[in-house]
Amino acid sequence: MKALVLEEYRHLVVEDFPVPTLESGEVLVRVRACGICGSDVHGMDGSSGRRIPPIVMGHEAAGEIAEVGRGVTDWKPGDRVTFDSTVYCGECWYCRRGQINLCEQRRVLGVSCGDYRRHGAFAEYVAVPQRILYRLPAELSFEQAAMTEAVSVAVHAVKRTPLAADATVLVVGAGMIGLLVIQALRAFDCRRIIAVDLDESRLSKAEKMGATLTIKAGAPDFQEEVLSATAGRGVDAAFEVVGLPETVKTAIGAVRQGGSVTLIGNLKPQVELPLQAVVTRELTLIGTCASAGEYPVCLELIASGKINVTDFISAAAPLEEGPRWFERLYTAEKGLMKVVLKP
Repeated sequence: MKALVLEEYRHLVVEDFPVPTLESGEVLVRVRACGICGSDVHGMDGSSGRRIPPIVMGHEAAGEIAEVGRGVTDWKPGDRVTFDSTVYCGECWYCRRGQINLCEQRRVLGVSCGDYRRHGAFAEYVAVPQRILYRLPAELSFEQAAMTEAVSVAVHAVKRTPLAADATVLVVGAGMIGLLVIQALRAFDCRRIIAVDLDESRLSKAEKMGATLTIKAGAPDFQEEVLSATAGRGVDAAFEVVGLPETVKTAIGAVRQGGSVTLIGNLKPQVELPLQAVVTRELTLIGTCASAGEYPVCLELIASGKINVTDFISAAAPLEEGPRWFERLYTAEKGLMKVVLKP
């Protein structure tokens, strides 16, 4: 089969690669669409330590079942599917509690690190366990379905955050995940959403996606605008979707006493925490990682149009063009958001 292989850091090649051999309980998926995730782009230069060459990256995918292995039930060739990016064991203490994203044997498709190597979906075929499969609604295209993983990150973060019906929420960072968080908040009936970002075009998108107020990051009257919109208290909850010291500080500084800050972004492995502000104002910090079984609701939200993913897809290109699109994403070409490769 053809696969897009990271042979060396910053060097991607489309080449012949062995078709995966199925283990018991696995299916072989003919990949029809696979999105390039920001973690793939950051990972290809070695900075994340989670894409050690050689590796076939790619974990945001959809396709159709080509073959089923021993012990597979309820699935057959031709079924249209997407799948979780997390390969969880289903048996450990966390999995039994439904916290599959915290599985003790957790593996992520398209990731190679010091502990494991699991080839992903930038290829004609990928093998996955049947337990991580989800059936596609008939009205969804493969390109739309490939966005499910990104949507699930946003939905999981919203689900982890306690929000009253009349809550006012701040979203710090209006990149793709931030915009999906805004849409997820709207889908779950949050009606007062403030978005903050440095980029005016992103703020315009945030308004289109459902933000009721947008503020440019670094504006001298930022705090005053937040207080004015919240009766002088601050927001009830903030979602930090960047992962830099400045943006974490912005999120913490904007919430009211007793409020919560949900941390999604992780561009930096460590940030300085304004500890006294967290302690004396009794704030709740919430970490959120990947998703934990939200795929079915995400597929429904996409199919119903409550979450729009089509507007994020900047290009759908053949797998052979993968190296060029990776380079354009790596150089942060303005206006480029999600690129979907089609093996």
